[in-house]
Amino acid sequence: KMAQSWCTIESDPGVFTELIQRIGVKGVQVEEVYHLSDETLDSLKPIHGLIFLFKWVKDDASDRKLLKDGAPGVFFAKQMVQNACATQAIVSVLMNAEGVELGKELSRIKDFACALDPTMIGQIIGQDTVLREVHNSFSRPEPFMIEPDEKSSETEDAFHFIGYVPVGNKLYELDGLQPGPIEIGEVKDGNWLRVAKPAIEKRIQKYSQKEIRFNLLAIVKDRQEVYQEEVKKLQASLSAGSEEEGKIKAEIAEFEQKIEQEKQKHQKWKEENVRRKHNFIPFVFHLLKELAAKGKLDSIVDAAQKQAEERMDAASKKAKQSKA
Repeated sequence: KMAQSWCTIESDPGVFTELIQRIGVKGVQVEEVYHLSDETLDSLKPIHGLIFLFKWVKDDASDRKLLKDGAPGVFFAKQMVQNACATQAIVSVLMNAEGVELGKELSRIKDFACALDPTMIGQIIGQDTVLREVHNSFSRPEPFMIEPDEKSSETEDAFHFIGYVPVGNKLYELDGLQPGPIEIGEVKDGNWLRVAKPAIEKRIQKYSQKEIRFNLLAIVKDRQEVYQEEVKKLQASLSAGSEEEGKIKAEIAEFEQKIEQEKQKHQKWKEENVRRKHNFIPFVFHLLKELAAKGKLDSIVDAAQKQAEERMDAASKKAKQSKA
């Protein structure tokens, strides 16, 4: 049973970008969205879809247009496996996005699932070995294998991922815990972000009085490809004998700098993901063992406890001063 389960994974653009790449999708990456301003969203275009993480509360979608019988052309899957919501939200956006090279695995699932109902599609995703193994490869190493406790899981905070993606001239919210897609609104002039923005803001405001832990991610076209295409356009203008040669060269230099920054960012993501997956527990165990053998462990523990107490005292004093 444990071998077939899905673990919880960190909501991080570097994690999700590598996950997408390893399931065979090309030309796509994930970026964190810190602000819903037009300027921020414009800087990330083209955006294939949005992923929203929030603390889950029961929602019957009674205040929105829930399409229990589905919507034409919309790939929708119910979440049938616990902890799979992150990958399922990503897959749902990718399956509905235009111009994305899905790769062998997702193309196979999409072709096979086209005539199935959302429950069956959810079961196919939950039982897919490739998706599960890639997802679980981002699990944090644990010193012990603990069987899931249903009673404790009921009291713990549960976080959930949902997707927002345009299909045709409509914007849909894809929530695997709902029986069908939710129609958010009609998209005019192709600007679906204008429709998504108030829907996400409304959801944040609904929970913001009690909860501040939200995370918004954008599934976007590979930024290096975007910038490389801009460089080619500018170089073509130079070759055609443009009168603004100096300005064009400056813009080319700017895009080349952005390409280099993207390369560095992807390298950083790669290194962070290696650290996430590495099991440091044996190292820590042997370090503590060596410190104890040399008689240094007790003094280190005492010093750490003293520092912790000092930090707690300082925080307490600061809190009292702010109240005063």
